[in-house]
Amino acid sequence: MPIKFNDVSFTYSPKTPFQYEALHHINVEIKDGSFTAIVGHTGSGKSTLIQHINGLLLPSAGSIEVDGMKIVAKEKVKHIKKFRKHAGLVFQFPEYQLFEESVEKDVAFGPRNFGDDEKEAVRKAHVALKRVGIDEALFKRSPFELSGGQRRRVAIAGIIAMEPAILVLDEPTAGLDPRGASEMMTLFEDIHKSGTTIVLVTHDMNIVLRYATEVIVMKDGTIVKVTDPMSLFEGDYEDYNLEIPNLYHFAKLLQTGGYKFDMRNIKTIEDIVSVIKEGYVNG
Repeated sequence: MPIKFNDVSFTYSPKTPFQYEALHHINVEIKDGSFTAIVGHTGSGKSTLIQHINGLLLPSAGSIEVDGMKIVAKEKVKHIKKFRKHAGLVFQFPEYQLFEESVEKDVAFGPRNFGDDEKEAVRKAHVALKRVGIDEALFKRSPFELSGGQRRRVAIAGIIAMEPAILVLDEPTAGLDPRGASEMMTLFEDIHKSGTTIVLVTHDMNIVLRYATEVIVMKDGTIVKVTDPMSLFEGDYEDYNLEIPNLYHFAKLLQTGGYKFDMRNIKTIEDIVSVIKEGYVNG
């Protein structure tokens, strides 16, 4: 089922000198099974929005529906634990949240917390760790002995181990080199293909073009556009302080140079190579 925001507003520190309304009358539906990117300049409300999906923040006004469950402003939430199991949230730099003495225990913590016995929690931890590419030889090691990239994978495994139907990602490639970012996004793409809904906050428009099926554009705590990546970059993206993806820019240059192809088929460098080869053969 989709994620529905119904006239949601949110205010930080209400009735204090620090009161700040971060979201204003949000009405949007995130499609079930989609790979939805949420974009906008810093301070537009992206992170505040996604923290409502699993009940980490509760709306000051309006309501949120996730898979038949509903959170209504100023009403007691009866099923917050189900919300948080259903939608796993990966923060920026999730590796900072590691705390257990071993990789295995850290990843098994979530399943245990949601009611699994020790054997089942460990089983889910092992499945998740293998899925993110952590070698079995590291399961008993302290997470703090691992490299930065490995620690991030362990932290993400901790969310995956809870088997959420929705995976919410807040700038998951922040601080990674291009290779690490590519590997991380390939992992999320594989998770999406298995049937998980992905909601991704990012400033990287190259990622949006490559992976997203839907795009929500935010500005000053409101939603100003819901579209698909290609329509966004063919339209008024500059009005929202968004950069054009490098691949899209290069593809446009090829079209200007006489190559004829459908821009909606351009997602990867391999797609560009195919266009150039085809143009060479036909030339």
